[in-house]
Amino acid sequence: MANPLLLNPRTYDPTHLDDETRRLLRATVDFFEHRGKKALVDSYNDRAWYGDFLDFVAKEGLFATFLTPAAEGGGAPARRWDTARNAALSEILGFYGLGYWYTWQVTVLGLGPVWQSANPSARARAAQLLADGHVMAFGLSERGHGADIYATDMILTPDGADGFRANGGKYYIGNGNVAGLVSVFGRRADVPGPDGYVFFAADSRHPAYRLVKNVVNGQMYVSEFRLEDYPVRDEDVLHTGRAAFDAALNTVNVGKFNLCTASIGICEHAMYEAVTHAHRRVLYGKRVTDFPHVRRELTDAYARLVAMKLFSDRATDYFRSAGPDDRRYLLFNPMTKMKVTTEGERVIDLLWDVIAAKGFEADTYFDKAAKDIRGLPKLEGTVHVNLALILKFMPNYLFRPAGFAPVPTRQDPADDEFLFQQGPARGLGAIRFHDWRAAYDAYAEIPNVAVLREQADGLRDLLRTHAPDEEQQRDLDLMLTLGQLFALVVYGQLILEQAELTGLDRHLLDEIFAVLVGDFSAFATDLHGKAAATEAQAAWAVAHLRRPIPDPSRTAAVWAQVVALCGAYEMQP
Repeated sequence: MANPLLLNPRTYDPTHLDDETRRLLRATVDFFEHRGKKALVDSYNDRAWYGDFLDFVAKEGLFATFLTPAAEGGGAPARRWDTARNAALSEILGFYGLGYWYTWQVTVLGLGPVWQSANPSARARAAQLLADGHVMAFGLSERGHGADIYATDMILTPDGADGFRANGGKYYIGNGNVAGLVSVFGRRADVPGPDGYVFFAADSRHPAYRLVKNVVNGQMYVSEFRLEDYPVRDEDVLHTGRAAFDAALNTVNVGKFNLCTASIGICEHAMYEAVTHAHRRVLYGKRVTDFPHVRRELTDAYARLVAMKLFSDRATDYFRSAGPDDRRYLLFNPMTKMKVTTEGERVIDLLWDVIAAKGFEADTYFDKAAKDIRGLPKLEGTVHVNLALILKFMPNYLFRPAGFAPVPTRQDPADDEFLFQQGPARGLGAIRFHDWRAAYDAYAEIPNVAVLREQADGLRDLLRTHAPDEEQQRDLDLMLTLGQLFALVVYGQLILEQAELTGLDRHLLDEIFAVLVGDFSAFATDLHGKAAATEAQAAWAVAHLRRPIPDPSRTAAVWAQVVALCGAYEMQP
């Protein structure tokens, strides 16, 4: 029987989505399945550009349908920006390989400043390029500054004819070799400070656009490019001044959400391959999966993977329901970028411990997954940047809940217009949240949910009685550990909300929270060992170590779900 929680190409049929979306998602699965595993792994090993995939995208109008807001869709009924179906496509592309996801991902990012722009010419040009099958690029980061948008050496000099000449380089820019439109961030030479920022649209085919090289050793093209007296006309300008700065951050809010679904897709494919290999392999006269440590590692990996999906699916609802008075998604976004992607690394590590040398073999998907899963937590600001961002929300989240109407499951075919009308990228500390305790209270009878709730209440006590002082707050090493403890509370909340909406099996939910209880204890141990922690904080850490509550019947029931993955999906040769 197919596992309803994991993507399985053999049975995939997203009946909860509209007919045209279903057709395109199924067509994408069929493209890869008909292409076969040998072509998939050979093209990866040979670092071959995925031109055949982009031909498929153009032929089916895939990106044009999924990434054109309804207002720019020319009346095409299926064209809209729908985060639910974008997440579904992102998961599928991750399932078959990071490169395919990456070209989609940077197209999403490249379009962010355009769809936020009031420039009708640039918007119409982007819509036509998508319709013609082009991909896009996001020209933000630079070799000397990374993604530090306070500093840019892309300089726009007035040309005396109401335009500019752009000079400078960009680094680590996906699709920079073929993008029909590159959203480029720079600053005017004649206007100091934030008022001089400019976002403008460039074309990689223009003679003043010089492609330098691919900076990575891989299938995708992550470019370095330079603009050399590139003409920037009025119709190319997307944003100026502070609005250009906000467009950069708001684009990250929209686009980097896809990191979580890529990680999920990678882990799902790797899990099928690992469980199938381990369960069919016999060592010392026993199945590999008969060894207790193997069962524990595979069960742990499975619980973590399902938790990743539950959290990300629920976070999607908050994205789609966001508005000027509900910006809770701005916490759940760095959670998906940091927490879900680092959990993906843990899933792969657990699986790799089981399959060992098999994970290095060139003709496996796992070999690719083990390499690519590392990139996702590092593709936007790294883990510590996102943890520092998460900390901004902690006081209001834990101590000052506000009243909100319940957010429903959002799989309706609507255009998520607010994502391109987010406004100024500030005021994070003022964002309010509904009471996180309600989700925990609804499952108070689940043993390990109750334990994590106790630990979460303990975190509130710590912050009330022994909060970090000003000096400690400047110690990012200490604060990041607090951020990890806080993140587990948020993670648990959305997992519980999604579990209630989907009727998740109680055994599996308890197993997931057994994992989270252990993680909380591990981070508490880390806090205890910090040199900057006070004696009271260290004592709190020891007092809040908890063992997950064991239940052999629960673990056996979850193990049955894991072992059923053996042979449930194997990619066609």
